[in-house]
Amino acid sequence: MLFIYSIIISIAGLLLQIIALFVPKINLFVAGRKEVFPTLKAKIKPTDQTIWFHAASLGEYEQGLPVIESIKEKYPTHKIIISFFSPSGYEVRKNNTLADATVYLPLDSKKNVSRFIQLVHPEIVFFIKYEFWPNYLNELKSQNIPTYLISGIFREKQAFFKWYGGFYRKALDAFTYFFVQNENSLQLLHQLGKENAIVSGDTRFDRVASILERDNTLDFIAEFKNGTTTIVAGSTWHKDEELLIEFINSNSTDTKYIIAPHNIKQDQIQQLKNSCTKKVVLYSEKEGKNLKDYDVFIIDTIGILTKIYSYADIAYVGGGFGNPGVHNILEPATFGIPIVIGPNYSHFAEAIELVQIGGCISVNNPENFQAILNELISDSLVQKSKGSLSAQFVQKNKGAVAKIMSTV
Repeated sequence: MLFIYSIIISIAGLLLQIIALFVPKINLFVAGRKEVFPTLKAKIKPTDQTIWFHAASLGEYEQGLPVIESIKEKYPTHKIIISFFSPSGYEVRKNNTLADATVYLPLDSKKNVSRFIQLVHPEIVFFIKYEFWPNYLNELKSQNIPTYLISGIFREKQAFFKWYGGFYRKALDAFTYFFVQNENSLQLLHQLGKENAIVSGDTRFDRVASILERDNTLDFIAEFKNGTTTIVAGSTWHKDEELLIEFINSNSTDTKYIIAPHNIKQDQIQQLKNSCTKKVVLYSEKEGKNLKDYDVFIIDTIGILTKIYSYADIAYVGGGFGNPGVHNILEPATFGIPIVIGPNYSHFAEAIELVQIGGCISVNNPENFQAILNELISDSLVQKSKGSLSAQFVQKNKGAVAKIMSTV
């Protein structure tokens, strides 16, 4: 089965090169991988001590960030290598300051694996959350390189738990230890005979809790807010924005709105701006403007949403009306803000629990959406109590990094 898998990977590599001629994102995926081995040869010497982290995309990188920082502190003379599978992770974090080399992960062919491991020659390896590449894992096991899964999640639908998943199950033998997020994942591993596992929790709680210790000041947001109740809508998609604009245009309360769309293409930003009947300013047009005179602030840039949440009285997190579902709710939660999301959140354990305890509210139609926002705007006690539940939720669940570092 592993032989067939390797053939499929090779065929996929050829197909991707053809598709890359027509699809820009796939072109990034293919072109970026051409630079991997030259980059590693230039930045890593055979005598260097190295530690390798692999993240599928941006979310997994953020999840692993507190562990990367702790490892760098514990092993200051080692070089850190970070690999990404997806362009949406690599292109955003390719210039991070933590790693000595940040690269795409070459496709999981035996030839690529052999060359990558030879050039990186890691002493320790961390896979973040998932992405189980059999050839990589088998090679790590054959070389007896300590390999850890952090913030792992397992579900019954995964190939490990199917009749045809034998070679995937065997690949799990590479892991020295599994640090998983929840009890269900632990029990599934136990079903496979894996006793080298503990529930450490989700490292994202440690990351977002640490945000409170940073400087989150944005003077232009403070000027816009001007002491007014402010709703911050982060990572919004078209369906989210339809609900928001309908509410903004019809709402007569003294409220300000900040919208940070997931997609910041110029035509879509302009369409969003034009659909709003209140006074709107774009981030890209803010210079020279008296920002306190505006009602709606559209953030047509990336990288500042976390700091913007620190100015919110209420947060709406987008993605919950599409698949796979809602975006990151933990960043607003850490600031003690009540959170509103759409109905699709069943794949996200933190969203399920925060909805259950009341810090987060799920809505599924415009009427429900408007009723909830009106209540949160008008009733400061409800707003504060739900926000307090959000903050407590983050503080209660931090500590995964300490559990991991006590073992590694």
